[in-house]
Amino acid sequence: MPAIGEMFSRKLYSEDIGDRLYEFASAIYPICRSITGNGVRETLRHVKKIVDIDIHEVPSGTTAFDWKVPREWNVRDAYIKDPTGRKVVDFKVHNLHLLNYSIPVSTKLPLSELKKHIYTMPDQPTLIPYRTSYYKDNWGFCMAHNELQKLADGMYEVFVDSDHNDNGSLSYGEYFHQGETDDEFLFSSHVCHPSLANDNCSGIGVNAFLASALSKVRTRYSYRFIFAPGTIGSITWLSRNQDRAQRIKHGLIVSCVGDPGGPTYKRSQKGTALIDRAVEHVYTSSESNPNIIDFSPYGYDERQYCSPAFDLSVGLILRSKFGEFPEYHTSADNLDFIKPEYLGRSFKALLDIIDIVENDFKTVSLAPNCEPNLGKRGLYGAIGGDKTAYDANLPVFWVLNQSDGTRSLLDIAVRAKIPFERIQAAAKMLSENDLLKVV
Repeated sequence: MPAIGEMFSRKLYSEDIGDRLYEFASAIYPICRSITGNGVRETLRHVKKIVDIDIHEVPSGTTAFDWKVPREWNVRDAYIKDPTGRKVVDFKVHNLHLLNYSIPVSTKLPLSELKKHIYTMPDQPTLIPYRTSYYKDNWGFCMAHNELQKLADGMYEVFVDSDHNDNGSLSYGEYFHQGETDDEFLFSSHVCHPSLANDNCSGIGVNAFLASALSKVRTRYSYRFIFAPGTIGSITWLSRNQDRAQRIKHGLIVSCVGDPGGPTYKRSQKGTALIDRAVEHVYTSSESNPNIIDFSPYGYDERQYCSPAFDLSVGLILRSKFGEFPEYHTSADNLDFIKPEYLGRSFKALLDIIDIVENDFKTVSLAPNCEPNLGKRGLYGAIGGDKTAYDANLPVFWVLNQSDGTRSLLDIAVRAKIPFERIQAAAKMLSENDLLKVV
């Protein structure tokens, strides 16, 4: 019979975690990542310094359900020179300047033709957009709209030194922590975006440090952490692990967790799974205005894990919602946009969620005939009428009253509107005094 244990957040959280997460994000921010290539490998090597992940290589051309692993892409240099020879766009200054997955090109062409290959955002004229062309051969550049407006007519030199390798591979990282059961809790983050700090240097870092923390403790569930390119990465992992995927009982995609907005939670396809109720309880207990949204088949990799053949209980945890903050997929998603405070709060929230999943048991009172005498057991304050005593004892009363074997501790916490940690502590105390048991 399982026992009510300790809460991990008490031992695994440290006050400096936000600073350490920010330092990690700063280290990987400059790397030019894509869905394949050396940028992903370099990023995974940084993760491996934090937690000992296994790095997998899946050859280009490998079938993954209805998809194929694409040719591997790497880029060494890219720029545009104006008629005077001055570089007006330079990949080495900011890697968002290059259309991700651009084919190689070396040519000269007039500004009127060049503009067909330049992407800007007129509504955000000072920012560089992030654009990709993964599955269609193309080349292009991204730049601030104001800078494009300054370009004079004439012939421009265009150069992209890149390659697409049919004999390449897709890289992903994986860490597995064996728990007391084979039932798994999945954490996943995408590693394909280039210099975007919130999306997703923040999620990569939080998951890496969370995996490292859990590696040091005994857990009820097993934990699997996946660091893979978005969409094609999770599809590839699922295609290679169809049987193993059925062990996943709870899961979270972690992205955009370093900014001041939100927090936001997108429910799993099921909507009322334990993970959905756990995240909602943590956010409503600790945040003033959380944004809880229903599942939709648009977003990050949760839509792959929640696809019909799998239908796993996997939700998406963020601060600001993807696509709705002005910095999203622009050069404004930089290291000034994310803050150690919010990285730390996201890390703490995940620990609190894990605490619920690890400790959410159904309980039954061993003294169901009215209230047991807590005073004779030294479990109740000696002076009646003390408001602080009332507050301290309220979780105990709720647990005793609701423990009929049909309700879990999370059910009790939600109904009582009391943080799970206090309900769990009350249940642990009652269990240790033979007034409660787990069923």
